[in-house]
Amino acid sequence: MIQLLNAGKRFQLDWIFKGLNYEFKQAERYAIVGKNGSGKSTLINILSGYSSLTTGDCIWLNHNKSNIYKNIAICAPYLNVFEQLTAYEFLTFHFQLKNKIKDIEIEQILYDVELDNTRNKKISQFSNGMKQRIKLAQAFFTNSQILLLDEPCTNLDKQGIFLYENLIQNYTNQRLLIIASNDPKETNYCTQTLTLQK
Repeated sequence: MIQLLNAGKRFQLDWIFKGLNYEFKQAERYAIVGKNGSGKSTLINILSGYSSLTTGDCIWLNHNKSNIYKNIAICAPYLNVFEQLTAYEFLTFHFQLKNKIKDIEIEQILYDVELDNTRNKKISQFSNGMKQRIKLAQAFFTNSQILLLDEPCTNLDKQGIFLYENLIQNYTNQRLLIIASNDPKETNYCTQTLTLQK
C-alpha cells in the first residue's frame, strides 16, 4: 500500500532518519516507535503527504500522489481544529471535504465519541480531552483506506482511552492502520513494528 525507498528526512544539517526502506501493507496494523526526536511524527506527516522527503521516495501504490489525501485520514496533536465552530459544524465542514463512512450520521458520530451533549458548543470551550475526541472523530469516521494516528490518546482520561479502544475495534477493519507512539496502550493492537533509530 505504501512503500518507502531509501527514504531520508533532514532539517537543515540534521538528519532525522535516512536510508529507510519499508513497506506498509493494506489491512495491516503498524506501530512506529523510537526515542524522542527519532522522527515518528515526521514520518507520519510524510506518509500523509503533508511533508516531503529530502531523499528517496514514498510511493502510495494504486494512488495518484496529487489526490492521495482523499484516501488518508489522520489524527495528530499538532493538527488544529476550527475552534470558532461547534462540534456539529466542524464535522459537517470536514465531511464536505472528505467522504464519511456510509450510513453513519453526524449525530451518531458525536454520540460515539461522547460529545453528543455538546453538539452546539463551540470547540473553543472544549477541554483538551474533548478536542482530542473531535480529532479522533474526524479521522476514524472518514471513509479512507489509510488511517494515520500520532499519539492518539493525548489528553484522554481513562474513559477517553476506553472510547479510543472501541474506535479501533469497530472502525479499522480492512484499513491500513499506522500509529506513531511509544505508549503500549495506544499500539497494543498493532501486529508490526517499525523502530526508528536516531
